[in-house]
Amino acid sequence: MPALPPVSHPRRHALLALALAGICAPLLAQTTAWPTKPITLVVPFPAGGGTDLVVRALQPRLQKELGQPLVIDNRAGAGGTLGSALVARSTPDGYTAGVATTSTHAVSVSVYPKLPFDPAKDFAYAGFIGTSPYVLATTGALGKPDTKALLAALKAKPEGFSFASVGAGTVSHLLGEQFKGVAKVPLVHIPYRGAAPAYTDLISGQVQLMFDNPAGLVPYIRAGRIHAVATTAPNALLAGVPTFQQQGMAGFDQSLWYGIVFPAQTPKAVVERFNQALNSVLSDRAVAAELAALGVNAAPGTPDALQAAVVRDTAYWGRIAKAVGARVD
Repeated sequence: MPALPPVSHPRRHALLALALAGICAPLLAQTTAWPTKPITLVVPFPAGGGTDLVVRALQPRLQKELGQPLVIDNRAGAGGTLGSALVARSTPDGYTAGVATTSTHAVSVSVYPKLPFDPAKDFAYAGFIGTSPYVLATTGALGKPDTKALLAALKAKPEGFSFASVGAGTVSHLLGEQFKGVAKVPLVHIPYRGAAPAYTDLISGQVQLMFDNPAGLVPYIRAGRIHAVATTAPNALLAGVPTFQQQGMAGFDQSLWYGIVFPAQTPKAVVERFNQALNSVLSDRAVAAELAALGVNAAPGTPDALQAAVVRDTAYWGRIAKAVGARVD
């Protein structure tokens, strides 16, 4: 058989381009068509807590924006790290996402020596949802103390107080430990699997103190079942509650952020599409008002901004965790 003539460079390049197009076309079509089926959004805390309420406020609008159902999957435990680990191990096809918080992605690395994921490597960051201050709440049986009166009560009967958190190794936990250090009393830490069960025991007086976000606490505060002593930052939802700084207590000015993450290696086009949808929803005045009613300030932004916050806050909370000796084995 006679040898075929060599293919010219232009023709060879054209054939190669066609071949690559044939290979890439299905992948490109899959990405540009995303989503074509329901998306699972893992919330690493129980239903009824602050994080869950924030996500459910966004769910209907996000579903409309994306054109597919957004299925909320509550996977609580270990301060939110169990659900976050599930997201990290999921197939990076864009159909499993997770809610990230300061606790799960900035604090956890400093307090869990055997953390089952690496916040810096195992996630594709999609963007912020919003930010929220923390509130120090007390059981209604204590009346309505300010920080000075509460510190006096703690010192008068230190064995009579314990503090709840939404999970060991969360910001809720670290702020409690920080307050314990200021009070100089042996407060007992009682960790819960999320906010909802902690609220139950705070209301009943099984525990006496708790740091958490306004989202879940405010209904009980307004009903008089628990009392808001101080906030870490001004918030319209708790306009009558003074900040720690206003009460002369420095070092309590932290806020929590909420964001959305996908498993690492999720196509960039998918992450960017979700970011566009999320920012569109957050820019809606009605959504912003609904979040504000939960004590959350909507914070549209870029994936890079969320990733930068993880890096910054990992260093910040690492110093706090070391100072209070917070470790979870």
